[in-house]
Amino acid sequence: MSNRGKKHAAARQKIDPKKRYDFPEALRLALDTSFRKFDESVDVAVRLGVDPRHADQMVRGSVVLPNGTGKDVRVLVFAKGEKEKEAQEAGADFVGNDELLEKIKGGWFGFDKAVATPDMMGSVGRIGKILGPRGLMPNAKTGTVTFDVARAVKELKAGKIDFRVERAGIVHAPMGRVSFGVERLLENLTSFFETIVRLKPASSKGTYLKSIAISTSMGVGIRIDPVYVKAMLK
Repeated sequence: MSNRGKKHAAARQKIDPKKRYDFPEALRLALDTSFRKFDESVDVAVRLGVDPRHADQMVRGSVVLPNGTGKDVRVLVFAKGEKEKEAQEAGADFVGNDELLEKIKGGWFGFDKAVATPDMMGSVGRIGKILGPRGLMPNAKTGTVTFDVARAVKELKAGKIDFRVERAGIVHAPMGRVSFGVERLLENLTSFFETIVRLKPASSKGTYLKSIAISTSMGVGIRIDPVYVKAMLK
């Protein structure tokens, strides 16, 4: 057995697959069983009681994690005139219009998030087939199509994440890094679940939070009892 296999097996032995943990205990286990030398991401997966095939049960939103994600986010802004200056002063990494569109058409993707002013969307829409599959297309529903570019840039830099329920009814989202520690990760989880609960579709019947699991990027999944969400949000 490889060294990696031994470490993974040792981590798995510390976790009871039949148990449903509360968040603090699960986070402590996740951090304790992280065996990689790099600062792993800590992620959450939530299975919701919705059917994404129906438009009225689509769960999609964004949240600014109070402690960020631990990642340096490179933000690009499509804007003209005064809005270019506003974006630059807010800390955007790349700001422009036609020249950036041409650069992206040529295969450049040196950014993580994109923001656009509404008057630029006609032009940006023409490269939607390029940006969309990479999750880089600005969208009004996530606050990335706006004239308030300063706010959008600052939120993205501060740790704003977007999430969307997948076909199987699951939402995946990053909550930070192992180096954050339990308390900071718990604060991020609380903000995330406040948003998820608030976005519950009116047409969703029965149990909304069906199952929850957290894990480090290379670690073992740890199941959470959904009833602990209520206690966490109090």
